[in-house]
Amino acid sequence: MELQEKENVSIFTDVEKEIFLRDIYPKRRPAVLRGVGLGPCLEKWTVEYLGQKGGNKEVKIHVSTMPQMDFLRKNFAYKTLPFNEFVKRASERQHSDFFLCESESYYLRSLGEDVRKEPADLTKQFPDLAEDFHIPQFFAADEFFSSVFRISSCGLQLWTHYDVMDNLLAQVTGRKRVVLYSPQDALHLYLSGDKSEVLDIDSPDLERFPEFVKARRFECVLEPGDLLFIPALWFRNTLALQFGIGVNVFWRHLPADGYDKRDPYGNKDPVAATRALQALERALHTLDQLPAEYRDFYGRRMIQRIQERTLCDGLSSREESENLLASRQLTKPG
Repeated sequence: MELQEKENVSIFTDVEKEIFLRDIYPKRRPAVLRGVGLGPCLEKWTVEYLGQKGGNKEVKIHVSTMPQMDFLRKNFAYKTLPFNEFVKRASERQHSDFFLCESESYYLRSLGEDVRKEPADLTKQFPDLAEDFHIPQFFAADEFFSSVFRISSCGLQLWTHYDVMDNLLAQVTGRKRVVLYSPQDALHLYLSGDKSEVLDIDSPDLERFPEFVKARRFECVLEPGDLLFIPALWFRNTLALQFGIGVNVFWRHLPADGYDKRDPYGNKDPVAATRALQALERALHTLDQLPAEYRDFYGRRMIQRIQERTLCDGLSSREESENLLASRQLTKPG
């Protein structure tokens, strides 16, 4: 099988705000940051401690019989458990109490109090635990959007997706593999909305997804105490190598009115991008009034115009043009 080009994510140690903003942030590439103070959570957050502090607060969780969770095909069930019982089960390999099967996998992505309106905020949903976690001050306080509690069973792998805000993924306990893909490789990832159709990134079905091997794979393994900077629009796929606890901190790097105000998850496309995509759909519907050879001709001219106005320097126009033309068949596999 043809292999993807692979690159390790760069690691930086003892990073302070000035160094992050000067040497790392402007490059718009993922980076592992080590030695950043995250607070007493690194020592305190055991299963017993979490259960005690989180108590019997009910949480909505994902439960699956398969360790590879697939959001597009929904191979999991949403269930509710007291937080202390959830943490206990998530830390186990085999369960005496279960919903679907003895070896089921668990995943928590914390939510706001009003899940339709409020972003997750550790200080509001888990105030006692929030005291143990120190959010790195790498961005202005008024840019803060959310702090998401993430807890995963060992072996749990989450679907490949992108977010529209910059974020820091703090690995508090356990080890986690993270695979990332550049926004410039989006056409090789077979997107459905913000998610990739390719579920098994380690052994992909190349008959169905032949272009996937062209995407360059960036990879790292997060140890307890590590921070991973993930720039907006970079795709991520996570695999819990151990039962693990993390906190994901998102912040706005575009003006606040550039984001959809009805989006508590921070994963809807920016307002301007949504409008542009809607305008494109209207333009394509207009072209449908023409015969095929005319649609082909004017479609190519539209592609060229989009390239001239939007592509970043350093991209090959010819290669991107070929990818764009091919994507009509590739984005919605059968």
